[in-house]
This record gives sequence, C-alpha cells and structure tokens, in this order.
Amino acid sequence: MTKPDRVRDDGAETEREAKKKRNSSRAELEVHPPLWEPDDHAALQHTRPEMREVGDDQDEPVTETNGARVDEMTKEEEEDLSSFAPKSPISKPYIPDELNDPTAYPEILPAFEDALAKYEAKLCRRAALFTSEYRGKEAPSCLFHHEHLHPIRESAKKAVLRAAKSIIRLSSSVDGEPLTNCCGLWTDWDKESKTGTILTTAHLIRSKHPTENHWKGRDEYDRKAEVTVHLRDGTTAKGKLLYHQEHYDLAFFKVRVDEQVQFASFNGSVHCGQDVFRLGRDENMNLRITHGRVEYWNPASCERYHYMYFLHEHDDYLCDDNGGPVIGLDGKVVGLINNHLSASFVPSSILEKCVDLWRKFTCIPRLHLGMKFASISFLDPINVEKMWRMHNIEDGLIVEKVSKESHAEKLGICFGDIIECFNGEHVSTTIELENMLLDKCKDLFDQGSKLNDKIYVSIQVFHTDEQLRRTINLNVEVSDHGEIIRKSTYPITATKRTSATVQSSQNVAGLKCLTSC
Repeated sequence: MTKPDRVRDDGAETEREAKKKRNSSRAELEVHPPLWEPDDHAALQHTRPEMREVGDDQDEPVTETNGARVDEMTKEEEEDLSSFAPKSPISKPYIPDELNDPTAYPEILPAFEDALAKYEAKLCRRAALFTSEYRGKEAPSCLFHHEHLHPIRESAKKAVLRAAKSIIRLSSSVDGEPLTNCCGLWTDWDKESKTGTILTTAHLIRSKHPTENHWKGRDEYDRKAEVTVHLRDGTTAKGKLLYHQEHYDLAFFKVRVDEQVQFASFNGSVHCGQDVFRLGRDENMNLRITHGRVEYWNPASCERYHYMYFLHEHDDYLCDDNGGPVIGLDGKVVGLINNHLSASFVPSSILEKCVDLWRKFTCIPRLHLGMKFASISFLDPINVEKMWRMHNIEDGLIVEKVSKESHAEKLGICFGDIIECFNGEHVSTTIELENMLLDKCKDLFDQGSKLNDKIYVSIQVFHTDEQLRRTINLNVEVSDHGEIIRKSTYPITATKRTSATVQSSQNVAGLKCLTSC
C-alpha cells in the first residue's frame, strides 16, 4: 500500500517525512516532553506500529546512525556519542485514518495498545524526575501567589535563594524519644577537619520549659541530647554541641561535612517597619517562605528585652522554624527566630557580636544589670509627646522591674525611673543597650577579664518621683548564664496589725498588670 507523502491536518507527520528528518545531515535528535494531561487516553487515537522509532522500548538508546551522517560528524561529536547514548523521542502513537479499520487491519489495534502502554510508561518515568516535582506537588510560596509582592518579587526571589544556601535543618532526641526540630545557619567550615559549625537556637536541646517568663531562669537543657543534622543532599550526620548560651538562647554545633558550605551573611542593622522574609525548612527539607515586616513592639514583661518581632498578615504555611533566619531584600540575615509562635527573633546586630565573642573567647559574656526595661521610642506618640511636654524627656529606657537585692535596688532605682545613658552614651532602645553590654564585654575580655568578674558601669538615671537626674556607678556581674530577675518580697512577721497608706483606686488598678509577672 502506498503511504501518502503529506502532512495531516492535525499536524502529525507521515512515516516518510519522519524518516527524512532522521536521516538528514547533522540532524539533532529533539526531545519534546509533553505535558501530562488527564485526557491523554482519549487524545491518543491514532498510530501505526511500523512507525515506532528506534529505542522506543524502555527508553532504549538510539544506536543506529545513517552512514552519511557519521561521515559528516566532527571529532568532538563522535566523542560525545561515545560517552552519551541519546534516547529516542517521546512520541504519541496514533492510527492513521486509512488504517483505522479493525475489520480490514485486525493487527493494528493490538499493536497500537502495546505502543501506547510503552509511551505512557515513558511519561511516568520522566514524571518521576526531579524536574517534574514542581507540577502541583508542593504548596506555593508567598512569592508565587501573593499579588501584593509582585513589585518586589524578582529581588525577593534572589534574596531568598541566596539565603537558603546557608539554612540547615536539625532534630534532637533523648534516649530515642524525639525532643524537637528546628533550623540553623552555617557559620563556619574547616577545610582540614571537614567540619562545619552551625548556629541555632538552644531550644533544640531544651528539655523543660515550665514557664513563659524567661527572667525566672527555670528552663532546663540536656547537653547530652542526640542531635541530627539533615544535610542538603538528603543524608544526615551527628551534631556535637560546642556551646550554648541561655540568655540569648543560642547554641553552636559541630558536624562532619565533606563539601564546603555557604555561610550566612549578616546585615548589621534592622529597623521596624522593614520588609522581611522568614525562612525555614519542613520535615522534607523543603524551603518555607513567609513575608512580613518588623513590628513596632516593646517585648512583653516576661520576654527578654533584646527581642524584635516578625508580623505577617497572610495565612502562609509556617513550619516549626525556631532557629530559622529572618532576611532582608538583600538576602542578608537580619535576625534568628527565637520563638515561632510569638514570632520573636534575635536581631542581627546581637547575633554578629555573639558569634564574634564565641569565636574569640569560646563563650558569650554579658553584663547583668539586675533590671528590665521598655523603650520610650516604641510607645504611642501621644504618650511620648506628653513626656516631652511635661518633663522634657522624649527618649530613654523605662525601668520595668528591679531584681531583689541587686545593686540597682540598693542604689534606689525603682520601677518607672528612666535610664538615659550607659557609660556616657545615650541609649534609646533595649537593642542599643544590649549591643552596648556586649561591646563592653568584648573590651573587658580583651583586657583580661573573665566570667563571674564584678565590674562597675556608669548609668544616668532620671528618678521620676523625685524629678531628679543623677549618674550612678553600678556594680554588675559578667556572666554567660541567663539573667534572672527576682521579684522583691518580704515576710510579714509582726503580730500586731499596722496601718497602711491608703492608695487611690486609680493607682491600685494600675498596679494589677505590674504585679502579675
């Protein structure tokens, strides 16, 4: 039977034309992976078994070549063919109209069904490749489906992919029982020992957390907890604890890793209202991305006053990414997530100083002032303006708590007083104060000081009740433990009832929230 030398209206080639294309000089084999569609079975109506390409069975490599083509191949092309065997194209089988008569051509349909089965098997094998994993298998990120991010999508995508190279996932267990999961950041890699250093949260080895009040110091940490580091290639390695610091809830782990890792890059500053992205990895090591901004908040009374906060408005998927980074649009880390539930994070300025101190002194020392503070700059502008109008004060730190029997208490510093300067430098936020404390510790250790030393620092205090400003030399301890603020209490031992000063109902109401923590 003569085969028509034409192109069908639906775009399918005749067998003659297909052979011409295969035998043409220097022709390249083209692979056209079709999209997998639900109606492929219905669409695949026509083929002829004789039209099967070489290698259609089980992705068999194409080994037959036309003599003329080999003659024209360059030496480089011949070397390429010797190291790589091209597979045949993935072509849909079909039955030509003139052969689509089961009565006249009973052998066509079985041959077609056999070819169709092989075609579908090829598609399934290709669909299992990693390049097809994006086809609806993962939940889309905010950068993919949030329209309000379109103006920054390109820059944000580059920033996220850059930062993601330094993010690792860790898990911990005690006596075979799972403890927790978190993320971390590569901070170092030693070429000779093939070991990398990871910075993460100490929550990874925190075994007990009896209260949300960090200033009570009741958390317990298991230094012998088994830590597993989940590497980017899907393998795991055992992590060894190098050091953990309770006040900042940071921990450093060492792990064997043969290939050099990409370190996290820190941005020295972060400001409220800034556009940021919170990154983490889920249990499958897939990246999780959440867009938000840095919030204008003073830390709660029970939280450490060096915290900043991440606020997001959309219901993005959030994994348990304690220890995951918060990054800016430049891809640099501006913070490390401390508590993914309250969205608190340790800002980069403090992280950098902590990492530098640990590298240099194998510890992270800090000065314990015996007080908690709130920043005036984060108050409502109405309140800030009133302070300026009535008392000519518009900046500084309000004393929220004074620890029992601390030197600050003995010097008469009380709740409601204002700290205006630290060692002669004006201070307006608790983050600034925390950076000053770390800088002072670095200077002290450079000069030979060590942990548990007692030193004096100068602070300028405005006593609000007396309307008095004075400079005080405060005796503080150098420590790498979590600072504990003890509530001032005293026992009632007198047997005779004594009179007390009657407070106004307004003052009593105002004290309710202050005595709860």
